[in-house]
Amino acid sequence: MKNKDHGLEYRRYVIGGVAILIVVIYIIRLFTLQITSDDYKKSADSNAFLKKIEYPSRGVISDRNGKLMVYNQPSYDIMVVMNEIKDRLDTLEFCQTLGITKEEFDHRMETMKDRNKNPGYSRFTQQLFISQLSDKDFSIFQEKMFRFPGFYVQKRSVRQYQSPMAAHVLGDVAEVSPADIEEDDYYQPGDYIGKLGVERKYEKQLRGVKGIQILLRDAHGRVQGRYRNGELDQRAQPGKNLTLAIDAELQALGERLMEGKIGSIVAIEPSTGEVLCMVSSPSYDPRMMVGRQRSKNHRILSQDVWKPLLNRSIMGQYPPGSTFKTTQGLTFLTEGVITPSTQYPCSHGFVFKGLRVGCHGHGAPLPLVPALSTSCNGFFCWGLYHMINTNISKYGSVQKAMDTWRDYMVSMGFGYRLGIDLPGEKRGLIPNATFYDKAYKGSWNGLTIISIAIGQGEVNATPLQIANLGATIANRGYYYVPHVVRKVQGEPLDTAYTRKHYTKASKEAYDYVVQGMRSSVLGGTCHELGKYDFMACGKTGTAQNRGHDHSVFMGFAPMDNPQIAVAVYVENGGWGATYGVPIGGLIMEKYIKGKLSEASEAKAKNIQERRIAYGTADR
Repeated sequence: MKNKDHGLEYRRYVIGGVAILIVVIYIIRLFTLQITSDDYKKSADSNAFLKKIEYPSRGVISDRNGKLMVYNQPSYDIMVVMNEIKDRLDTLEFCQTLGITKEEFDHRMETMKDRNKNPGYSRFTQQLFISQLSDKDFSIFQEKMFRFPGFYVQKRSVRQYQSPMAAHVLGDVAEVSPADIEEDDYYQPGDYIGKLGVERKYEKQLRGVKGIQILLRDAHGRVQGRYRNGELDQRAQPGKNLTLAIDAELQALGERLMEGKIGSIVAIEPSTGEVLCMVSSPSYDPRMMVGRQRSKNHRILSQDVWKPLLNRSIMGQYPPGSTFKTTQGLTFLTEGVITPSTQYPCSHGFVFKGLRVGCHGHGAPLPLVPALSTSCNGFFCWGLYHMINTNISKYGSVQKAMDTWRDYMVSMGFGYRLGIDLPGEKRGLIPNATFYDKAYKGSWNGLTIISIAIGQGEVNATPLQIANLGATIANRGYYYVPHVVRKVQGEPLDTAYTRKHYTKASKEAYDYVVQGMRSSVLGGTCHELGKYDFMACGKTGTAQNRGHDHSVFMGFAPMDNPQIAVAVYVENGGWGATYGVPIGGLIMEKYIKGKLSEASEAKAKNIQERRIAYGTADR
């Protein structure tokens, strides 16, 4: 018997194994190309079809009276399909046609292909090369477009603002970021998205739904018409129009009055929570944020020391000053700390156990209504001291008394975001027992924190919250969440803005506080409002500051069946009666009467011309 050649046997197995491996690799590759990969399909489709996106028109924005504030105008973008660019592209002529340099061309091309900056990049689909061409540049490019294979013109619209006002409310629209694309697959590079204001908050309603046209091309890439006569096309659906609660004329007046000043005006319709005007100063012209200069202008504004991009109405956190005394009166009455006839002394302020909180001269002792009228510091300091320190039998401890006080403030809309339909709202600060336990290591009482009774110390609020306080008092105990959008086309208003929010204070307590605010107009710190023939109610505030004090006002009118509640905050403006009261009165008159009287117009012009530098007031 012959011995087997084992070497030959092994070689046969190896050769067979290699052959089988090669076959398996080919099968896997064919499966990948034909089934799992769509590269060739994309290439074939790219040669046969051009899928052209049809951008919807963005919803327009009007004020409460139908006055157009934001609309659209045509714009043209240059799009490119990288797979179609031929080697014969005359780059120099292309750059000259668009008015760009060769370096800029190369940079745009490299940026477009960078998947970190452009995660949606595909060489088979249209990519944005340059946006927002002017009509003139578009006409020049269109004449020569046949020389630039792979480049197309995409028509869309850009925002246009009717006037230079309400920038913080309206917001702006800009090109999407990679984060926007990752968050929502609706967007692709080159799309636009709302960045601030209602443009951001109501982006999904305003943007509409994209359409698509499928165009058939011949072997040379020339468009022959719509594929299957447009049977598979999808038409774009325009965005929904918004009607704002803002009164454009009232907004314009507010912005005039705040020229050269830092601060805010917020006006609310108490019966609905609709924001009638929202002024943040300094501001900027929203038209600066349109077009190819947007990035440059945004950089200039962001570097401005006056911070014009900051919406102080909802982001500014200030001591509310004496406007806050109304919340104290409501709390003390409801909790039984005082009665309407309770009188407290005021020896030019609150003086007790070596502690002194100063006050201006007025008659004393006095009860709640005249205490509000004269803005007596002593009265409200005594009230807080008795609530925190002398009601141990009721609350059990200063901590529980403090948290009870805090719960009243929160119920009145302080300490948390109100929930306005604008991005960026801040919450302010209302301290609680835990806050003070940590700050003073558990050793504190009503005297330690006495300044919060007059809206100073640790208490902070936004102008929106102060205006909402005015609306709540006007309603005698409830408020609607403030909102700047009155109506969305084809949609009901979010129920968050139609529900009443009741406070912990009693209806009787509100009646007495209203009397105090009316008394302030008839002969107290708001006496300037007494000249109007509508029954205004008001409360001044002079918020202490490291520099010149802030001028604050909160009020509403008329006293019965109120139409408007107003908060005015002028940084470094001095006494509340210096800027707050006259500005608040003019805003009330304009809204209630529809126009200013001749005398009021002269006053408005005078206020408009007055400027306040940092830390000083030109009075």
